[in-house]
Amino acid sequence: MTDLERRLYRIIYNMSRFRKNPLMDDFKSKIGKDEPAIRKAIKNLVSSNELKWDKEKKE
Repeated sequence: MTDLERRLYRIIYNMSRFRKNPLMDDFKSKIGKDEPAIRKAIKNLVSSNELKWDKEKKE
């Protein structure tokens, strides 16, 4: 896991604990990278099964 992926993972984990989904602006302000780099890192996390993407919202 790269440093960028680790930082994104921690942000997602910490924000999800409070039931808040981070927005792209949250990532940009906290990490300081551009959107394509952030999207690529998130795709890498999903493909390596570090994150799971559930498209159906559970209530």
